[in-house]
Amino acid sequence: MAHSKEAAIGFRVHSGWAAAVAVCVEKGLPAVLVRQRVHLVETFTYEFRQPYHTAEKMLDGQARKFISRMQAEARRLAYSAIRELASRTQEQGVKLTRCGLLLASGRPLPTLEKILASHALIHTADGELFREALLHASGRCGLHDFRIKEKELLNRAGQVFRLKSVDVMGRVTELGRPFGSPWSQDEKFAMLAAWLALRASLRGITALEIRS
Repeated sequence: MAHSKEAAIGFRVHSGWAAAVAVCVEKGLPAVLVRQRVHLVETFTYEFRQPYHTAEKMLDGQARKFISRMQAEARRLAYSAIRELASRTQEQGVKLTRCGLLLASGRPLPTLEKILASHALIHTADGELFREALLHASGRCGLHDFRIKEKELLNRAGQVFRLKSVDVMGRVTELGRPFGSPWSQDEKFAMLAAWLALRASLRGITALEIRS
C-alpha cells in the first residue's frame, strides 16, 4: 500500500466500551485494516460503565466530581486507543485521517440536575459521555469526524453505495469474515461508519459511483 492512502476508524459505542473498525479503500472497494474493542473505563464494572446511574445515588457536589472524573478518564483512554489504532494502520502503510461515529437519536442533554431526575436521560447521558470522549480524542489526534445517527446508517449506506440494505450488510459480513469472531452488528456498523467517513472524505457524501 502507498503511504498516501487514507483510513477511517468507525466506532459503535456501548456503556464503557466501543467496537472500533479501521477501513481503507482499495480501487473503490473497502478493506478492513484493524478490528478492536476499546475500553473507555479503567475498571470495567457497572459503577463506572454507567456513570450517570452511579451519580444518581450521590449528593450534588459528589455527582459532579464523579462525572467529571469519568469524562476525563474516558477521554484519556479514547485518546490512547486512537493513537494505538493510528500506529497499527501506519504499520500497514495507511494514514488514519477520519473518524466515523454512530450517534443515538436523542436531543442535546440538559443540566446535570435535570439528567439525574430522569431515568431515560440518565441512560442517554451514559452513552453520550463515551461518544463525546471519542470525538474529543479524535480531534486531539487531528482526525476529521463524520457523525451519523445509527437509525439512518443503512439507508445512507444504501444510497451512497447504490445497494439495498440487505446487500450492504451482506458485503460488510463478507469483509469481516477473514477476521473471525467477533464480527457482530457492533463491528459491522462500526465498519459502515468508517466506510461512509472515507467516502465523505474522498468524493463527498453525495457520490454514488462505488461499484457493486
